[in-house]
Amino acid sequence: MIHDSHLRWYDSPVHAILFGATGMVGQGVLRELLLDPDVQRVLVVVRRPTGVSHPKLREIVHSDFYDFSSIESQLSGYDACFFCLGVTSLGKTEAEYRRLTYDLTLAAATTLARLNPKMAFLYVSGTGTDSSEHGRTMWARVKGATENALLRLFPNACMIRPGYIQPMHGVQSPSTGTRRAYAIIGVAYPVLRALFPKSVTNTEELGRAMIRAARGEAPKKVLEPADLIALGSTRSA
Repeated sequence: MIHDSHLRWYDSPVHAILFGATGMVGQGVLRELLLDPDVQRVLVVVRRPTGVSHPKLREIVHSDFYDFSSIESQLSGYDACFFCLGVTSLGKTEAEYRRLTYDLTLAAATTLARLNPKMAFLYVSGTGTDSSEHGRTMWARVKGATENALLRLFPNACMIRPGYIQPMHGVQSPSTGTRRAYAIIGVAYPVLRALFPKSVTNTEELGRAMIRAARGEAPKKVLEPADLIALGSTRSA
C-alpha cells in the first residue's frame, strides 16, 4: 500500500492531471474524477478538446507529447496523475511501439516527477504485461519496461492492469470498429461478469479503483484485474 510520503486525499482538496481523456478508459476516469467530492481541480492534457464542460475541469490542448517544456508552468501543484494513453501494437514494429508507449509516457512522467515529486502516478497498462522485459510478446515487454521505469521514477506509482473493460454511462471508444465490437459484446456483459467476476470490469469501476489507488488504498503497486474489481466495487467512506 502507498503510505507516509503520499499526500492523503482526506487531508486536503485534490488536484489531478489526466492524460488520455478522449479515450475509452480516460473518459471513464474523467467522469469519476468529476463526480468525486474530494477532487477540487482536474487538468486534462489532450491533443484535441474533450467537449466536456465542468466547473472543476480545465483543458490544455497540446500537440507534442514528447516535449512539454512550453506548458511546464501549468503542470505543477498536482497530487496525482492518471495516465490513460495507449495504442495498439498491431501492425507496429517494436521500435515504433516503444516510441509510442515507453518514450511518450516517460516524456510526460519525467516532467511531472520533477515538478511534483510526491504525486501518485497511475499508469494504465494491461493484464499480461511482462515485468521481466524479456518475454516473447512484444507489447508485453514494452509495457513491462514502461511500468518498471515509472516505479523507479515515482515513489507513489501504481500500475493498472485491467482485463476486459465494458464502457458505461455513455463512454465510447474513439474507434468506430471498437465501438461496434463493444456494442455486440455489451449484450453479453452481465453473463460475462457472472462467469468471470474477477476478470471483467467496467469503466465506472475502473475509474473508482484508480482514484482509490491514488489515495493510497491499493494493496500493492501492481494491480491485476481482480485487485481493480475489488478496489473499485465500492466508494471510499
